[in-house]
Amino acid sequence: MNTFPMWSVMGLILGIALGFAAAFGGLGAFLLVLVLGAVGFLLGRIAESGEISMFRWSGGRQ
Repeated sequence: MNTFPMWSVMGLILGIALGFAAAFGGLGAFLLVLVLGAVGFLLGRIAESGEISMFRWSGGRQ
């Protein structure tokens, strides 16, 4: 049974929250939130499994 990836989601939420707290308005703020959300997601992914494996999401070889 697969469990829900809680740490990845929490990292993503944290990154987005930090992005909103850091900047408001405009394209620059949107890009900042996007980047910080991705960084938060990756940090959460590392905290969850100790590695970054993109094969699971891309449908590549496993």
